[in-house]
Amino acid sequence: MKVVRLIFLILHLGIFFLLALMLLNAYVPPKVFPWFNLLSLGFPILIIGYILLTIFWIFSWKKRAFLFLFLGLLFFKPIIRWVNFSTIRSVDKKNADLKVLSFNAKGGRFGVKNIESFVNSQNADIVLLQEYGGNKEYHFDGLTEGERLPVISIFSKYKIISQKQLIESDFGYNNAYAVQTDIEIKGKTYRIINMYLQPFKFEKSMVKLNGSSEEDEEKVKGIVKRLIPTFKMHQEQIEPIRKSVENSPYPVILAGDFNSVPNSYEYYHLLDGLQDAFVETGKGSATSFHDYKFPIRIDYIFASKSIIPVDYKVDRSVKLSDHFPVMAEFKLER
Repeated sequence: MKVVRLIFLILHLGIFFLLALMLLNAYVPPKVFPWFNLLSLGFPILIIGYILLTIFWIFSWKKRAFLFLFLGLLFFKPIIRWVNFSTIRSVDKKNADLKVLSFNAKGGRFGVKNIESFVNSQNADIVLLQEYGGNKEYHFDGLTEGERLPVISIFSKYKIISQKQLIESDFGYNNAYAVQTDIEIKGKTYRIINMYLQPFKFEKSMVKLNGSSEEDEEKVKGIVKRLIPTFKMHQEQIEPIRKSVENSPYPVILAGDFNSVPNSYEYYHLLDGLQDAFVETGKGSATSFHDYKFPIRIDYIFASKSIIPVDYKVDRSVKLSDHFPVMAEFKLER
């Protein structure tokens, strides 16, 4: 039993070390050292292993359980970026002034009419679509479409004042988009940024391991070869978005398909100065990409501190894409 406990202790310390390195994503960019970003992808497995081993020490009546419990506090905020249980009261939700819906529509493959029906049923004030399908046309009740772009689009119940493209795809190596839209809402201007960072372009067959050591090893190498360059592209792509947020004379809502998980470099640097509506008001899991049997959150709604989130929802009843729609409601400053 002593040998087993020693192995578990070494394993537990190793997992803690990897989780601690993941936190360096807040400081170390992918172009300097991209491997920390890989750890953010494995966070759900790492933290589950850490918790299970901590429970083992508790039931083994070992003093080290207290040490691992204390060290585990470092990962409380990273955990609630994936799974959260908000205490927002229902009365607060009734005071919402603005509802924002963000949805990667997968090119409208599951039917434009179905997507229109769903969006109309939500009565959102602002709808942000990603991968909507450049040749598709959507008509939502009471919403006006902004400038049409190949991958992302915005629809608003309120007056659109201006739009500016922050990232422009070259339809080749760079497939990212971001647009800032200034909208007048109840006499005050807000900046809405709809974004879609570089996709990894994985297919299920590329990431599904089949038990053959040689084939699986080649697949893992192929996955890493796609991940690392994309991380570095993301670093460049978020720069104009950060400038738009920092230089905005108006409160900002930043939303879309980030193609990045929580606790990644992209997450930390896009969140800077903003708040994650899920962390503030969400309940349950924030997983939004459901095509793989693994918890992946890549769709977000962030907002300036002056815009108060009162509700956040991942609608898992909607199977109109490989993403679930995400929605947030806000209380606006008077």
